[in-house]
Amino acid sequence: MMLPKKLQHKLNKRKEDNAFRTLGSSANLIDFSSNDYLGFSKSKALHDISINILKTQHTVQNGATGSRLLSGNHPLYDIVEQHISTFHNAESALIFNSGYDANLGFFSCVPQRHDIILYDEYCHASIRDGITMSHAKAYKFKHNDLLNLEQLINEHSRFVSESQNSIYVVTESIFSMDGDAPDLINLSQLCKAHHAHLVVDEAHAIGVFGNNGNGLIAQHQLETHVFARIVTFGKALGAHGAAILCSQKLRDYLINFSRPFIYTTALPPHTLALIKAAYDTLQNHKSDTSSLHSNDILKLHNNIKFFTSEIALLKMQEHFIDSNSAIQCCVIPGNDNAKHISNLLHEKGFNVKAILSPTVPKGKERLRFCIHSFNTEKEISEVLRILTTFVKTL
Repeated sequence: MMLPKKLQHKLNKRKEDNAFRTLGSSANLIDFSSNDYLGFSKSKALHDISINILKTQHTVQNGATGSRLLSGNHPLYDIVEQHISTFHNAESALIFNSGYDANLGFFSCVPQRHDIILYDEYCHASIRDGITMSHAKAYKFKHNDLLNLEQLINEHSRFVSESQNSIYVVTESIFSMDGDAPDLINLSQLCKAHHAHLVVDEAHAIGVFGNNGNGLIAQHQLETHVFARIVTFGKALGAHGAAILCSQKLRDYLINFSRPFIYTTALPPHTLALIKAAYDTLQNHKSDTSSLHSNDILKLHNNIKFFTSEIALLKMQEHFIDSNSAIQCCVIPGNDNAKHISNLLHEKGFNVKAILSPTVPKGKERLRFCIHSFNTEKEISEVLRILTTFVKTL
């Protein structure tokens, strides 16, 4: 059957721009591309812990059987949500099927008509897609620019105060495409001064920053300054799903009005058990090397420091975006150039993904290196040495 002409034209344009996406395989390549920062996704130990959790629940069940409001609210949900909220020092938590669902679920129903949403221009697509489903008015502010944000707040604050509407300020604690972070302390103070509701996506900070990996908001002790936090389990925790950390009243509201929560089949019990196993592992993080995965966060941060020191040694700083997170980006303008070098690195045995426009702005195309606890210094040195050789040929 023929594809409608408009759709075929869009596909053809993607190919012309060398931005056509395909599904590939990363088998047998050294991993510098996945979000599995701590190696939890391949951990047999975590798998075994999750099986034991299911056994304690006397659970032999493959599917959830329905939405949580119908038949899918397995007893493990209460256990896991309570554990998550305690771990992150939040009043309550509500689990969603993915980070995408959580952001769609929050932004499509919480901001109301005539409310104002001010979001960082680099916010993730799931946040922006959720905002488009909202009836609120939305404006983006320059990336990590608090002066620009304050200008926008001042422009709308009088209208909001007179109409009793709300301002929502939206950012990420670690940005997925640049790996950088906002000034969360001053940002929270700005929001508090203007009575704005701060919403923070912590997808790439959980398991990496904070006490035992509980995130940057907790690290800065800003839990009570944030209206809602979105945490995901498919990155450093090696599982699947997400949760919104919030007050009990907001949780009640989401259960009643968040359509991506209400109208979807719930996560199955074995996924909940794996989430619990990952949090148990973070909770039991010790400074000694005898405990399970005790050293993974430390190893990760040591690898991040080694990676950035190697960039300086090779005099490649001008090509990299400044970051102290697990996301390190080498800017290589042009889809053709970025894909070409990515393919060359693949041929050398390294899985490094090219991030192309329109995902990032034209001229800001890049190679996105994800650092892991299991990467070796030899692998880091080798991939950067090869990268330097290729970049110099451009």
